[in-house]
Amino acid sequence: MPLVVLVGRMNVGKSTLFNRLSSTVKSLVFDYPGTTRDVVRDEVSWQNRNFELVDTGGLSLQHKRVSNLQKKVHEKAYEAVEKSDLVLLVVDGSIGLLPEDRAIITRLHGLHKRILLVINKSDVQQSAEYAHEFQACGADAVVSISAEHGKAIGDLLDTIITLLPLRGSSKNQEVAYRVMFLGKPNVGKSSLMNALVQYERSIVYDEPGTTREAISETISFSKEHLVLTDTPGLRRKSAIGEDLEKNMVHSALQALDETDIVLLVIDGSEGTIVDQELKLAFYAFTERYKALIIIINKSDLMTAENKLALEDSFSGYVHLMKKILVLYVSCLTGANIGKILPLVKKVGDRYRQQLPIDDVYQLFSQELRRKPLVRNEQKLLIYDVKQLATSPITLGFAVNEPPWFGSSQLAFFENLLRKEYDLIGVPVKFIVRKKLVR
Repeated sequence: MPLVVLVGRMNVGKSTLFNRLSSTVKSLVFDYPGTTRDVVRDEVSWQNRNFELVDTGGLSLQHKRVSNLQKKVHEKAYEAVEKSDLVLLVVDGSIGLLPEDRAIITRLHGLHKRILLVINKSDVQQSAEYAHEFQACGADAVVSISAEHGKAIGDLLDTIITLLPLRGSSKNQEVAYRVMFLGKPNVGKSSLMNALVQYERSIVYDEPGTTREAISETISFSKEHLVLTDTPGLRRKSAIGEDLEKNMVHSALQALDETDIVLLVIDGSEGTIVDQELKLAFYAFTERYKALIIIINKSDLMTAENKLALEDSFSGYVHLMKKILVLYVSCLTGANIGKILPLVKKVGDRYRQQLPIDDVYQLFSQELRRKPLVRNEQKLLIYDVKQLATSPITLGFAVNEPPWFGSSQLAFFENLLRKEYDLIGVPVKFIVRKKLVR
């Protein structure tokens, strides 16, 4: 598809505009310079045309002292620009063109890119004073908007369509699985993402919280399309003191809604799984019914002692660990990185499998005859079983007394299923009713 890239100084409203144009993916919007760091993508449709829209981190080319992290942000932004068909240069209409804006324009002209100048905050009274500056900057087209209030967004989209090449209406990619990396800061989620997509999609930097919003990339594996999503590191509540941190956590948990398989990444060199990581695992698997694989990263730094300590910490949570898979990897050496996607496919296939429901009903019925479950001296009876959904596997029971089928009784049936069928890594959801309705 044609590629449209948003660029501009920090805090000119690029992410607000991206969110206005995007229907699904959302950039963090926060009154804090440099909130966006990695590029964020989504597909946009307008007038029967589709294009890929990319939000980038803010540029600050006039600053003499630019941090190494900010240099990485610049590199990612200009990598996207070089691949683009159209650049949307967003400027602040309330203050006119600043030297940084002019420096960005000069560099874009040097790259021979088609430029659409987007004058944001045009609803502010002062914006009219700077109209002559904007018209004289040599852009292919100029559109005045208000991203915050939705003013002239339709005009902007019309102009984008007229400037784009006529090719590719849609990716037409049916996604087999959506996979996300979840975990604490600095455990290697972004490094794993980059290793699997085979380029630096996520910025990797030795600073906790470098990734600030969920970013996704579509790859192909075994003739299927997978969406991989890197997320901000989740910290303990006591460590989340700022609004920006809270928004980062919200971005990660929002991505969980859209995912099928969670890769919970743990730093193996620490030699233990902490309570926060365990809560993430429980939450994803037992409350959100997401398939789960635990990835132990930095295995090259693990000693025999801390590997034993880590396995010992797992032993306290056998009820969860016996249901999921654990893989030791190293992003630094590449050890076992090649096993991740085959494992994801195996777990994904289990997650969307259709069980032989007549056999399942017979399994449950025979076991209840052999070992009845009793409540108030009355037997628990199952009259019918249906598989209501896949991804996750969802079984519906028609029973005599639904309130009697609590967590321990449902665990009884889940254990039967897991002994009979290959369900490692995937949850099972039960819905209990007096009468089943598909």
